[in-house]
Amino acid sequence: MVSLAAVLVSVVATSVVGVGAFTVWDAATALGSNAVVLDEERELPPSLGAIEGGVNILMVGTDSCEGQDLELFPRCAEDDGGERNDVTMLVHISDNPRRVTVVSFPRDMIVPIPACSDGQGGEYPAMTAQMLNASYLEGGLACTARTIEELTGERIHFAAAIRWTGVINMSDAIGGVDVCVSGDVSDRHTGLELTAGNHTLVGAEALQFLRMRHGIGDGSDLGRISNQQQFMSSMVRKLQSDAVLANPSALFTLATTAVDQVSQEQLVLSSGLTNPTLMVQIAMAAKDVAYEDIVFVQYPTVYSVDGIHVQPVAETAEVLFQALRDNEPLTLTGEASQGYGVEVTGEADKPEPDAAPDAEAAASPSPVETAAPSPAPSSSPPAVEQSDERVALPSDIAGTTAAQVTCTVPEG
Repeated sequence: MVSLAAVLVSVVATSVVGVGAFTVWDAATALGSNAVVLDEERELPPSLGAIEGGVNILMVGTDSCEGQDLELFPRCAEDDGGERNDVTMLVHISDNPRRVTVVSFPRDMIVPIPACSDGQGGEYPAMTAQMLNASYLEGGLACTARTIEELTGERIHFAAAIRWTGVINMSDAIGGVDVCVSGDVSDRHTGLELTAGNHTLVGAEALQFLRMRHGIGDGSDLGRISNQQQFMSSMVRKLQSDAVLANPSALFTLATTAVDQVSQEQLVLSSGLTNPTLMVQIAMAAKDVAYEDIVFVQYPTVYSVDGIHVQPVAETAEVLFQALRDNEPLTLTGEASQGYGVEVTGEADKPEPDAAPDAEAAASPSPVETAAPSPAPSSSPPAVEQSDERVALPSDIAGTTAAQVTCTVPEG
């Protein structure tokens, strides 16, 4: 979601224009004290280059009412205190040549949930068949990470979780995200109403768009996933543009906003993401990836007999994950959305990079003057010889690339 992409891009400031954002990061004790350890028995990698086979980052959006505005979320007045992972995405950044694949997992997918720590010395028992969004309720971010690891066979190196207010504030810091709807949409559950056409969404409207499922596609969580992917694709194009990467003020705002969200416990990072050098390495690895190699897919599923929940199709998913392990480029052959939530309307052209910033701009300090740590030399593994042939994913894996412009489709 908004959280990790914005956080990672914000720290690129130190490498692009010498912005001293790390004084802010180092001063925020909450960055480390509130961090989640994914696995006590695993050592954190010293650098991005030390991770073989690419890096996997879990991104979670939760439905917690803690710290939320009751005017925006009136249901929180009667909240039961539970927190679930209503949005679950796995971001894979490959070894050189760099590619980014984002896999979305339906919240209503029925999966086994492993035994997870309860944070008090005990553990929640393993469960054989539960909705995926129960994993955060049972054991927080670490439990969701373990659940996705067991489902996919992939190791998760880093993770982040964001709550509603965090999404609102990070969306504001980005300066809004452009979205498209092919017809008028109205969702009484989130309160969002949009007329047909293009819109720039900020703050609460951005969150409503990410949460919306009633009134679009088939009204399911599958349609909502493709709606979220439209938002993320547009956000990636904006974050890669000069509007952000070449704007020291915008980068500094992103960095300080991210720290604020951590301090207010609206954004939770795994312990590995509190290492500023590693974060710069991850951000630099992803920032120049070609649009066609930024792929958004949905984990393949089929509906259960109740017509509400979905079941994973592991055999089909393995084709995707094997291609990621082999660092092969992907070709999508399926629909843009398994829930009929979006349609492809055009192609996005990546702007040509401008000349490097002049020396005066590069030397200009941020409001906080400090030297940022340099990424370790081993942050990028050597490129390996690759064929030009892309792996055609099975047609029941729905998705799009950042090169495709999509519009949300009204329900009906």
